[in-house]
Amino acid sequence: KQELLNHQEVRSQVVGLRYFNVYGPREQHKGSMASVAFHLNNQLLEKGEIKLFAGCDGYGDGEQVRDFVYVGDVVEVNLWFLDNPSVSGIFNCGTGRSQPFNDIAKGVLDYHQKGNLSYIPFPDHLIGHYQSFTEADLTALRTAGCNHTFKSVDEGVACYMEWLNR
Repeated sequence: KQELLNHQEVRSQVVGLRYFNVYGPREQHKGSMASVAFHLNNQLLEKGEIKLFAGCDGYGDGEQVRDFVYVGDVVEVNLWFLDNPSVSGIFNCGTGRSQPFNDIAKGVLDYHQKGNLSYIPFPDHLIGHYQSFTEADLTALRTAGCNHTFKSVDEGVACYMEWLNR
Protein backbone atom coordinates (compact mmCIF):
# COMPACT_ATOMS: atom_id res chain seq x y z
CA LYS A 1 0.00 0.00 0.00
CA GLN A 2 2.84 2.43 0.81
CA GLU A 3 4.33 1.80 -2.64
CA LEU A 4 1.02 2.81 -4.26
CA LEU A 5 0.90 6.02 -2.22
CA ASN A 6 4.45 6.88 -3.28
CA HIS A 7 3.52 6.59 -6.97
CA GLN A 8 0.31 8.58 -6.91
CA GLU A 9 0.65 11.94 -8.50
CA VAL A 10 -1.01 14.90 -6.87
CA ARG A 11 -1.83 17.65 -9.32
CA SER A 12 -2.79 21.02 -7.95
CA GLN A 13 -3.97 23.85 -10.11
CA VAL A 14 -1.41 26.63 -10.35
CA VAL A 15 -2.47 29.80 -12.15
CA GLY A 16 -0.61 33.06 -12.51
CA LEU A 17 -2.51 36.01 -13.94
CA ARG A 18 -0.78 39.09 -15.31
CA TYR A 19 -3.26 41.89 -14.75
CA PHE A 20 -3.07 44.76 -17.21
CA ASN A 21 -4.54 48.21 -16.42
CA VAL A 22 -7.42 47.29 -14.10
CA TYR A 23 -10.02 49.92 -13.22
CA GLY A 24 -13.33 49.81 -11.41
CA PRO A 25 -15.13 49.90 -8.07
CA ARG A 26 -13.38 49.81 -4.72
CA GLU A 27 -9.93 51.08 -5.71
CA GLN A 28 -9.95 54.28 -3.66
CA HIS A 29 -7.46 52.78 -1.18
CA LYS A 30 -4.80 52.74 -3.91
CA GLY A 31 -4.32 56.51 -3.65
CA SER A 32 -1.97 57.75 -6.37
CA MET A 33 -1.81 54.22 -7.85
CA ALA A 34 -5.57 54.13 -8.56
CA SER A 35 -6.66 53.93 -12.18
CA VAL A 36 -6.65 56.80 -14.63
CA ALA A 37 -10.48 56.60 -14.74
CA PHE A 38 -10.59 57.21 -10.97
CA HIS A 39 -8.20 60.16 -11.17
CA LEU A 40 -9.89 61.74 -14.19
CA ASN A 41 -13.27 61.55 -12.45
CA ASN A 42 -11.79 63.32 -9.42
CA GLN A 43 -10.06 65.94 -11.60
CA LEU A 44 -13.32 66.73 -13.32
CA LEU A 45 -15.31 67.00 -10.09
CA GLU A 46 -12.67 69.13 -8.35
CA LYS A 47 -11.54 71.39 -11.21
CA GLY A 48 -14.13 71.05 -13.98
CA GLU A 49 -11.40 69.90 -16.33
CA ILE A 50 -9.47 66.78 -17.27
CA LYS A 51 -5.77 67.02 -18.06
CA LEU A 52 -3.78 64.40 -19.95
CA PHE A 53 -0.19 64.30 -21.12
CA ALA A 54 0.58 65.88 -24.46
CA GLY A 55 2.11 63.66 -27.11
CA CYS A 56 5.55 62.10 -26.89
CA ASP A 57 7.57 59.28 -28.47
CA GLY A 58 5.49 59.36 -31.65
CA TYR A 59 2.10 59.43 -29.89
CA GLY A 60 -0.31 62.35 -30.23
CA ASP A 61 -1.88 64.25 -27.34
CA GLY A 62 -3.60 61.75 -25.02
CA GLU A 63 -2.99 58.98 -27.55
CA GLN A 64 -0.66 56.86 -25.43
CA VAL A 65 -2.43 53.51 -25.18
CA ARG A 66 -3.06 50.89 -22.53
CA ASP A 67 -4.98 47.66 -22.29
CA PHE A 68 -7.61 48.93 -19.84
CA VAL A 69 -9.58 46.06 -18.26
CA TYR A 70 -12.69 46.46 -16.08
CA VAL A 71 -12.43 44.82 -12.66
CA GLY A 72 -15.67 42.86 -13.23
CA ASP A 73 -14.01 41.18 -16.21
CA VAL A 74 -10.96 40.35 -14.07
CA VAL A 75 -13.28 38.70 -11.54
CA GLU A 76 -14.94 36.64 -14.32
CA VAL A 77 -11.55 35.37 -15.54
CA ASN A 78 -10.58 34.40 -11.99
CA LEU A 79 -13.89 32.57 -11.55
CA TRP A 80 -13.38 30.76 -14.86
CA PHE A 81 -10.16 29.28 -13.49
CA LEU A 82 -11.96 28.30 -10.28
CA ASP A 83 -14.52 26.43 -12.41
CA ASN A 84 -11.77 24.79 -14.52
CA PRO A 85 -9.37 23.27 -11.98
CA SER A 86 -7.51 21.17 -14.55
CA VAL A 87 -6.12 24.30 -16.24
CA SER A 88 -2.79 25.64 -15.00
CA GLY A 89 -0.31 28.15 -16.37
CA ILE A 90 0.58 31.81 -16.68
CA PHE A 91 -2.01 33.97 -18.45
CA ASN A 92 -2.44 37.61 -19.41
CA CYS A 93 -5.59 39.19 -18.02
CA GLY A 94 -6.50 42.15 -20.21
CA THR A 95 -8.89 42.78 -23.07
CA GLY A 96 -6.41 42.21 -25.88
CA ARG A 97 -7.25 45.72 -27.16
CA SER A 98 -5.17 48.79 -26.45
CA GLN A 99 -7.07 52.06 -26.24
CA PRO A 100 -5.86 55.64 -25.78
CA PHE A 101 -6.16 57.65 -22.59
CA ASN A 102 -8.40 59.98 -24.62
CA ASP A 103 -11.04 57.21 -24.63
CA ILE A 104 -11.06 57.09 -20.82
CA ALA A 105 -11.33 60.89 -20.69
CA LYS A 106 -14.19 60.85 -23.21
CA GLY A 107 -16.05 58.26 -21.11
CA VAL A 108 -15.72 60.39 -17.97
CA LEU A 109 -16.77 63.58 -19.80
CA ASP A 110 -19.70 61.80 -21.47
CA TYR A 111 -20.95 60.49 -18.13
CA HIS A 112 -20.85 63.90 -16.46
CA GLN A 113 -22.02 65.83 -19.56
CA LYS A 114 -19.72 68.70 -18.60
CA GLY A 115 -16.10 69.74 -18.43
CA ASN A 116 -13.17 70.15 -20.77
CA LEU A 117 -10.13 68.17 -21.81
CA SER A 118 -6.71 69.79 -22.08
CA TYR A 119 -3.16 68.55 -22.42
CA ILE A 120 -0.16 69.31 -20.24
CA PRO A 121 3.45 69.08 -21.34
CA PHE A 122 4.92 65.60 -21.11
CA PRO A 123 7.24 65.58 -18.05
CA ASP A 124 10.92 65.65 -19.01
CA HIS A 125 11.83 63.06 -16.38
CA LEU A 126 9.46 60.52 -17.99
CA ILE A 127 10.72 60.89 -21.56
CA GLY A 128 12.34 57.60 -22.53
CA HIS A 129 11.02 55.91 -19.37
CA TYR A 130 7.27 56.00 -19.99
CA GLN A 131 5.47 52.94 -21.27
CA SER A 132 3.32 54.37 -24.06
CA PHE A 133 1.83 51.04 -25.21
CA THR A 134 0.46 47.94 -23.46
CA GLU A 135 -1.77 45.24 -24.93
CA ALA A 136 -2.42 41.78 -23.54
CA ASP A 137 -1.75 38.80 -25.79
CA LEU A 138 -4.70 36.53 -24.99
CA THR A 139 -3.48 33.52 -26.98
CA ALA A 140 -2.76 31.38 -23.91
CA LEU A 141 -6.02 32.38 -22.21
CA ARG A 142 -8.08 31.56 -25.30
CA THR A 143 -6.18 28.32 -25.95
CA ALA A 144 -6.96 27.26 -22.37
CA GLY A 145 -10.66 27.68 -23.19
CA CYS A 146 -11.52 30.97 -21.48
CA ASN A 147 -13.61 32.85 -24.03
CA HIS A 148 -14.86 35.66 -21.79
CA THR A 149 -16.02 38.75 -23.68
CA PHE A 150 -14.42 41.82 -22.13
CA LYS A 151 -16.14 45.18 -21.80
CA SER A 152 -14.93 47.97 -24.06
CA VAL A 153 -13.55 51.10 -22.40
CA ASP A 154 -16.85 52.85 -23.21
CA GLU A 155 -18.87 50.14 -21.43
CA GLY A 156 -16.51 49.74 -18.50
CA VAL A 157 -16.03 53.44 -17.81
CA ALA A 158 -19.81 53.99 -17.95
CA CYS A 159 -20.33 51.22 -15.36
CA TYR A 160 -17.55 52.58 -13.19
CA MET A 161 -18.78 56.18 -13.34
CA GLU A 162 -22.25 55.00 -12.36
CA TRP A 163 -20.80 53.23 -9.31
CA LEU A 164 -18.30 55.96 -8.39
CA ASN A 165 -20.81 58.81 -8.56
CA ARG A 166 -23.80 57.11 -6.93
